[in-house]
Amino acid sequence: MDKQAEARSQTSGILNESFKTREVVDLLDLSRRQLQYWAKTGLIEPSDRTPGGHHRYSFDDLVALKATKRLIDAGISVQKIRKSVRALQALLPQVGRPLSDLVLVATGDVVLVFREDAVFEAISGQEWVFEVADFEREVAEYRRSGAVPGSLQGKDDSRGPELPARPGPRGARRLDEDWSEVG
Repeated sequence: MDKQAEARSQTSGILNESFKTREVVDLLDLSRRQLQYWAKTGLIEPSDRTPGGHHRYSFDDLVALKATKRLIDAGISVQKIRKSVRALQALLPQVGRPLSDLVLVATGDVVLVFREDAVFEAISGQEWVFEVADFEREVAEYRRSGAVPGSLQGKDDSRGPELPARPGPRGARRLDEDWSEVG
């Protein structure tokens, strides 16, 4: 068996194993108390319990725990994580476990979700990324017709709404501007 096949074999075995609380604590640098609190409050419950009541965690549980720890380390509160999970379960009912099934990123105190071709805020569902090419077509259409396609279309303003001279973040440069001094 070559090294890659051996590595795949070992990895696939791990995906089906269960992990004791002590192993989870060691692997993820969490406290036993954190795990117990998160399980008790329903944030991340272990997938299984022994007949004696001991928690057993699946690999998916480990992924969810690691995602939670990273969000907390990035400054997101447990309450905001819990609120994000509830919102995502309502928004995406087909996603069973948002913390392990989705890519979540903390930016400031906001949790962003990367899914397929979209990036959106976990709690509100507001999209954070837009296609610049689509926006460019909207601006071109605005310039041609004097009206903004979409939400502003049909407003009773003979001049049409004003479009900023330099759309985009403050200080952004248009593509046709001189970029030779930019370092």
